[in-house]
Amino acid sequence: MAITKAVGKYFSLVTDDKNEAADLYIFGDICSDDWKWYETDTSSMDIVHALESLAVNTIRVHINSDGGDVSQGLAIYNTLKNSGKEVITIDDGFACSAASVIFMAGTKRQMNSASLLMIHNVWTFGQGDSEDFRKLADDLDAINQASVEAYKSVATISEEQIKELMDKETWISPKEAVEYGFATEILNAETEEEKLKQSARYLIMQKFIKAEEPKIGEPAQSLEDRMAKLEAKLDLLIEQTVKIPADPEDQESEEKAPKKKKTPKSGFDKLFE
Repeated sequence: MAITKAVGKYFSLVTDDKNEAADLYIFGDICSDDWKWYETDTSSMDIVHALESLAVNTIRVHINSDGGDVSQGLAIYNTLKNSGKEVITIDDGFACSAASVIFMAGTKRQMNSASLLMIHNVWTFGQGDSEDFRKLADDLDAINQASVEAYKSVATISEEQIKELMDKETWISPKEAVEYGFATEILNAETEEEKLKQSARYLIMQKFIKAEEPKIGEPAQSLEDRMAKLEAKLDLLIEQTVKIPADPEDQESEEKAPKKKKTPKSGFDKLFE
């Protein structure tokens, strides 16, 4: 291991030349260089400088951050997305606000079993007359949409649902993050069966989420109702399709047992009834 870039105690880049990979740690607030107050603060320029002339194929970005400046978060997100390298983001504690946007830059987005995402609308402060504040509200909506686009790029839920989560300033568990498409897997899953279910859940959610979109003329459903309906169908499908390799003795017993007649409908058939 060789440390190629280190800023204080909380931001560092460690390379593994043998595996052509680098571990980037962002353990602090996201802010511009002009507004750094603590050694924990990280800016987009810190990331740019750290990645300069980095001869690796893979970057693992470890995140534990309450967030911060939305413009810096978007810049870091885009810098990672445009790096030409495989990016793996790992939530090591909190990936909140602007840090949750950075988390979306990974082609693999891993959450530890004891970690959280938090997404919300951008906010600011200001002064002026009523027209100034009307314009400020419109400006915030436009800025907010940039974060929505980052979430949409990976999500299995609709833009409407993403905005509903942001409106509520939602804390998202690893299980929910996989269901929504924000995460691709949960690290340190307790069993092999749980790992298979996580993978199956993420892939399947992408396939059938559109089937649950309200038809034209149908009343809109709340996010909770729609996700509960999808969850029930997904649990049914996974129970029918995910199988753990059997113990050889159990497999031998199954082979000797009378064969059951096949049912005409598969899990996918039932899913879309």
